[in-house]
Amino acid sequence: MADFNSSDLDDVIHGRMRLGLMAYLASVEAASFGELKERTGATDGNLSTHLRKLEDAGYVAITKRFVDRKPRTDAALTDAGRKAWIAYLDDLKKLVGE
Repeated sequence: MADFNSSDLDDVIHGRMRLGLMAYLASVEAASFGELKERTGATDGNLSTHLRKLEDAGYVAITKRFVDRKPRTDAALTDAGRKAWIAYLDDLKKLVGE
């Protein structure tokens, strides 16, 4: 625990909603906006804001397309996002002394 410094935690990931998004996206190849909304219980605006913050950090890639003439937005972790997620989990392990 001596080498743990809470300022090492990635502030982009550490917010509750973004933490949940990162955890879910780490477990799937990609997820639709609707799926993420359902899983997190977020409003459209709240989810959009958090996804944008993750996208701006380079952790999430957002793709927009049409499926049966309806717009569909998907999100997926980038390689940088996966590395950041693993580093975040490693930092938490330090906190709990593993």
